Amino acid sequence: MPKRIAIVEDEAAIRENYAAAFRREGYAVDLYEARKPAMDAFEARLPDLVVIDINLRDDVEGGFELCRDLRARASDLPIIFLTARDSEFDAVSGLRLGADDYLTKDISLPHLMARVAALFRRLDAMQKPQAEKNRINRGDLELDIDRMTVRWKDLPVGLTLTEFWMIHALTRYPGHVKSRQQLMDAAQAVLDDNTITSHIKRIRRKFIDIDVDFDSIETVYGMGYRWLVD
Repeated sequence: MPKRIAIVEDEAAIRENYAAAFRREGYAVDLYEARKPAMDAFEARLPDLVVIDINLRDDVEGGFELCRDLRARASDLPIIFLTARDSEFDAVSGLRLGADDYLTKDISLPHLMARVAALFRRLDAMQKPQAEKNRINRGDLELDIDRMTVRWKDLPVGLTLTEFWMIHALTRYPGHVKSRQQLMDAAQAVLDDNTITSHIKRIRRKFIDIDVDFDSIETVYGMGYRWLVD
């Protein structure tokens, strides 16, 4: 059965252009022009991946609200913002809401297809874990690759796919510095340095929401990040 992609975009010509490109790649595609019809459909069935514009008709921040609602329902649903809004503030806002990627509409169709394929590879990795020990325990942390879950002090940490694989890369070899490129490779994504930094900040915040004293992720300036050895 083909992967199902939902596109939430208010401009019909753009919506159809992306839909045609995805269908050529073998995906099933559902199209929505506004937040409410999209959420009504998602109540019945979630797609495998969602592509969202920010401005949805008169709903200027509709895409952000949709992302927030979707992330509350499914922590591992791949979400991509695809928008004309190219400010760093908007990009950081989208990532903080839990999006896996933030792209602008000047991206080429082949590049867009590659980013989507990378997210689906991570889903496949979740379903077919590598031949290695499928649990990582580091002090108060427990990471389960089979279930794609992370717990801290026995409480669940709701991570996106991108965040999960970054934590996996850091905790697999505690004390080793992982560069931004290595974290990007681990997440099977093409992200710039600022995006990696935003993901790390969001990950830290999620742990701190559980444990105000959390300090296991160390920034090694000019090099990257590492998970501190207990």
